[in-house]
Amino acid sequence: MSLYGGVEGGGTKWECAIGTGPDDVRAAATVPTTTPAETIGAIVEFFLREGPVDAVGIGSFGPLDARPGSATWGYVTTTPKRGWQNADVGQEIRRRLGVPVAFDTDVNAAALGEHRWGSGRGLRSIWYVTVGTGIGGGAVVDGQLLHGLSHPEFGHLRVPHDRAADPFPGSCPYHGDCLEGLASGTALEARWGCAADEIEDDAAWALEARYLALGLLATVAVLSPERIVVGGGVARHPGLLQRVQGELTTLMNGYLGFELPTGYVTEPALGARAGVLGAIALAETAAAT
Repeated sequence: MSLYGGVEGGGTKWECAIGTGPDDVRAAATVPTTTPAETIGAIVEFFLREGPVDAVGIGSFGPLDARPGSATWGYVTTTPKRGWQNADVGQEIRRRLGVPVAFDTDVNAAALGEHRWGSGRGLRSIWYVTVGTGIGGGAVVDGQLLHGLSHPEFGHLRVPHDRAADPFPGSCPYHGDCLEGLASGTALEARWGCAADEIEDDAAWALEARYLALGLLATVAVLSPERIVVGGGVARHPGLLQRVQGELTTLMNGYLGFELPTGYVTEPALGARAGVLGAIALAETAAAT
């Protein structure tokens, strides 16, 4: 029986697992995000110790280069994460393990995991969003991850910003008040002066729900996904997703001619494992090609 390795890379930690799906995880480990050399070394050591595996799937923070045939395929590129700019992740792990490697964004991996085993199971299309330190999005359409010129960058959508109601300039180093600059965990902390899980002011969460709904409105208009799955630490705030769906319904203003289904904006059924399990699904695809 083939076994696959999954890796989900984040700004503070990398999750590694070996198995075939959510009901068959043979080994798992958490690797702190330090330098690329140390982090990749620890990941490789995990697979050498717990493997062997037939392929590895990697879902990493970005921006990154996932273009097949590119000389820098497998690289994290213009990330603001100190020390990780132009870091070779995919090619290095492939070279050191000697197995096929699939490389994509962490949110695309999570989208794939949720489509195969979670909240998107049985649907033709889903949109997966993570709202944490940053904001990202990925889509599965007819069973395939959405790619194009690059990968989706949902967090960098421009959304209406009423500076009279919200004078906060935004926290994004590239775009200022894009969606990530206004609604990420980083933005919440910069605007309100404390971490998201310490914010008690209901007005803060009303504004957060509004910004997220504005971003999702653009997604519904362009992709029309059958379901939107929202994960990440900020998204776990009690009642936030229901509030976002309510705001989204108001913003749609009846345009579709029917109401959004109950639970259209929902949490990931796989929880925090969506990314690493989706990476296992990526590995399975890599092994078959």
